[in-house]
Amino acid sequence: MAETDPKTMQDLTLVLQTVLQQTQDKFQTMSDQIIGRIDDMNSCIDHLEKNIADLMTQAGVEELESENKISATPKS
Repeated sequence: MAETDPKTMQDLTLVLQTVLQQTQDKFQTMSDQIIGRIDDMNSCIDHLEKNIADLMTQAGVEELESENKISATPKS
């Protein structure tokens, strides 16, 4: 029985190392996917902000906001 214990421990160690490496690889893959999706969302948000700014310019909203800010400032 004493002869099988070290081999069993070595086998167990090898299995645990393999499982830990697989787990680490899966986490790295998931992390990369999440970062990729965040980058995609950031691009979409930037595009959306640009489209909104363009629509506001076309609608003349920026001009109205500027006029309101000027008229809202207290005069000395």
